[in-house]
Amino acid sequence: MSVLTSPKTYAALAAFHAGDAVACAIPVAPIKKILDDLDVPESVRPVLPVVKAAAAIGLLSVSRFPALARLTTAMLTLYFVLAVGAHIRARDKIVNTLPAAAFLTTFAVMTVKGPDRS
Repeated sequence: MSVLTSPKTYAALAAFHAGDAVACAIPVAPIKKILDDLDVPESVRPVLPVVKAAAAIGLLSVSRFPALARLTTAMLTLYFVLAVGAHIRARDKIVNTLPAAAFLTTFAVMTVKGPDRS
């Protein structure tokens, strides 16, 4: 068992994405600023909390439906490829791009390894 294949890691990341979904739905000022800086269209913004909530549910499914959890990490990998691309397109500071790049790497590795089988 590694840290990235542990159900506890999936649960922690699910909690993060659930909180992020709420923060995007409000939207919290720093998130609004980032979305403005990246020129994310207003029409796309209401979809983000739904995507993040779905990601949280998919990650939480790891014990019962490991294939769904793995599909969720694959879709999150794609999501963060797009996020990193948006930061690069906007010529954003590296420090602002690093969290998206870290999540991209994390979810890509989680997809390749898959969750622990219990």
